[in-house]
Amino acid sequence: MPRKQYAPEQIIDMLRQAEVELAQGATIPLVCRKLGITDQTYYGWRKEYGGLRVDQAKRLRELGKKNARLKRIVAHQALDLAIMREAVSGNF
Repeated sequence: MPRKQYAPEQIIDMLRQAEVELAQGATIPLVCRKLGITDQTYYGWRKEYGGLRVDQAKRLRELGKKNARLKRIVAHQALDLAIMREAVSGNF
């Protein structure tokens, strides 16, 4: 069975739905079944996105993309630097 990918905005909306239903007296397994997720997924999402608003989740995703891009840049520069050091040392 293929896994579903949810956007952070969708996850936050689902967590809000769950909070409303839990406040009305529903149990966590019942809420998870209604949302179509497992209990472990619910707890993982609550841990990661529990106190976030939608705009904060968007900002978090943008920062993650920017961080990954910067890590790639640093890796490329480190590789270039290692190649230059090898060329200067004359170990051909």
